[in-house]
Amino acid sequence: MNSKNFKKFFILGVFLMVSAVFTPSFAQENGKEGESKKFNPKEVILEHVGDSHSMHVFGKTHIPLPVILYTLKGIETFSSAQLESEAEGEKPTYKGKYYDYKLNGNKIVAVNAAGEADASVKILDFSITRNIASMWMAIIVLLLIFLSITSTYKKRVGKAPKGLQSFLEPLIVFVRDDIAVPNIGVKYGKFIPLLLTMFFFILINNLFGLVPFFPGGYNLTGNIAVTLVLSTITLLVVNFSGNKYYWKHIFAPDIPLWLYVIMVPVEIIGIISKPFALMIRLFANITAGHIIVLSLISLIFIFKTIYVSPASVVFVVFMDTIELLVAFLQAYIFTMLTALFIGMAVEEHHH
Repeated sequence: MNSKNFKKFFILGVFLMVSAVFTPSFAQENGKEGESKKFNPKEVILEHVGDSHSMHVFGKTHIPLPVILYTLKGIETFSSAQLESEAEGEKPTYKGKYYDYKLNGNKIVAVNAAGEADASVKILDFSITRNIASMWMAIIVLLLIFLSITSTYKKRVGKAPKGLQSFLEPLIVFVRDDIAVPNIGVKYGKFIPLLLTMFFFILINNLFGLVPFFPGGYNLTGNIAVTLVLSTITLLVVNFSGNKYYWKHIFAPDIPLWLYVIMVPVEIIGIISKPFALMIRLFANITAGHIIVLSLISLIFIFKTIYVSPASVVFVVFMDTIELLVAFLQAYIFTMLTALFIGMAVEEHHH
């Protein structure tokens, strides 16, 4: 395929992605009787970067996901299709075994006989949302890739890499030689599985998030709860791996005693602030990229003219290229800083 044909197919693919993402929202601009409804870019953008109880596939097609609720009276399970309706403005109520339930935005609440939210009913929501489904899909892809590579390595000991192994081996070697070894040192071996898992988990989810019509490929790494868990893992690994010199540097540094009142609290805050920075950096960068791309596409529907689309598509293609770079860059930065923090915790004392 020559470069001209490639460009044509690339632009066509961008238009298809735009159509796949925005057709459901734009199609709702007309009311039941054809009256015009103003396009709300904020609503559309928040819908796509947020979580949901169903997975958008294409157009108006959605895959309902399981709802699992725990109340003081017991556990209730049903399909999220019971809470959704294509009729504009209609929010159906599901009559459960113990209570009636309704969607309030993306949150499920219990309702009373009048159909109003009942604040006295406490609900713990363990539902399988689209972010959870997306995470499971990424984990399955991760397992399939690495189980396959592991099998290939065992069968081809001492031989040149082949197939998927040869494709991913440069990235694996990069994580080992350019991230783990320089930052952790001689003790890098036991942390390699963690670093490889973090790097490829973040990378796969970042890449899935760039494909709008991919089922489950949503803003997972732009979800603060996901980045919180990843940074908490880093926090626990760093502090449980810390040697006596690491803890001595925090609670008994080699400084005058009168400075302890300042330095010890600062060091304790640093224990929390370092993984906190990891959490915010990954969340903010991925979410910001998605919001910018969706905002640029929204210009077409805000101005209601096709003449805006060439400029929007050009900037979207540019931003998607930057997003592709950011997908790799954020996976690298998160893994590198995790390795750096581990290296600081396990480093031996030098006189």
